[in-house]
Amino acid sequence: MSEPKMSKVKVGVLFGGVFEEHPVSVKSAHEVAKHLDTDTYEAYWIGITKSGDWRLCDGPEASWEDGAHRPVVLSPDRSVHGLLVLDQSSHGGSYETIRLDVVIPILHGKLGEDGAIQGLLELSGIPYVGCDVQSSALCMDKSLTYTVVGEAGIRTPNFWILDAGDTVLPLGDPGVLPYPVFVKPARSGSSFGVSKVTSAEELADAVATARQYDEKVLIEEGVVAEEIGCAILGNGSELVTGEVDHVALSHGFFKIHQEDAPEAGSENATFIVPADIPEEAQELVKTEAQRVYRALGCRGLARVDMFLEPDGTVVLNEVNTLPGLTSYSRYPRMMAAAGISMTQLLDRAIALALDEVAR
Repeated sequence: MSEPKMSKVKVGVLFGGVFEEHPVSVKSAHEVAKHLDTDTYEAYWIGITKSGDWRLCDGPEASWEDGAHRPVVLSPDRSVHGLLVLDQSSHGGSYETIRLDVVIPILHGKLGEDGAIQGLLELSGIPYVGCDVQSSALCMDKSLTYTVVGEAGIRTPNFWILDAGDTVLPLGDPGVLPYPVFVKPARSGSSFGVSKVTSAEELADAVATARQYDEKVLIEEGVVAEEIGCAILGNGSELVTGEVDHVALSHGFFKIHQEDAPEAGSENATFIVPADIPEEAQELVKTEAQRVYRALGCRGLARVDMFLEPDGTVVLNEVNTLPGLTSYSRYPRMMAAAGISMTQLLDRAIALALDEVAR
């Protein structure tokens, strides 16, 4: 007698979004579509257009943002535990419900990586891949990230904060800041709005650029070091790390997601995986990255970016709680180098989300 066929896990995949990282999210969704095991999962693709419309579509194909797809909302009502698919042809406002087992929020940056979508998913009662509301919000705000990990005894760059309405004075006075510094939106990603500033005369323009993305601005002392990354997967004490990578820059700073053709290679960066640093340094980076991950309460997955100074000291750069999953992204590349394929990565991330609820 044949074994009964197991029902597929119903996975909602959220992608797109209204902010600057929309194109990166769509590219990440393409890779997820290629590697998600269709024998195990039944995927429901929810694309969020640049104008904020939610659409139930067949995937991140070229036409997903047109008006032909059905409007859909994620219900906060736990009895629905999933989607309300609206019927536009019905004047009575009828809808279909789709119960979801788990959601993968492939939304980078604002309203995707800052705790907003995680809050909606918490209300809905649906398990989801990645960090929770608190850790997402902490990691999205670089100044809060630095404050928390600094209290845990982990090195961070020196930094200064300009809140909404603050002027660059007196920071703009000569001799106050240790140039070069980096001026960044406190709550943005993929290096949007980031400027390297080498003199007081450049500071005001750099702050104005950062404020196009966030009113809160971080001014960070430049660290003379190698840029190193660590991919982490897991919950609590059971963490798996990918191979450490090294971003070798020829000039400028790392901003591959703003380049015209990143799939063909970066204009100023070479990725070395495993990193070309001594084995003991690799182990130190992994250890410190895990300390950062736990100090911030991360779960599921995150990429911890760090600086490795010439004397071997590790300094935190930033934490990405929904790292890019594009064909050229660092997180899947580091995991692949450790023997974890994209399909296995997705399997493990989904299992972690479901396991978190089962506990």
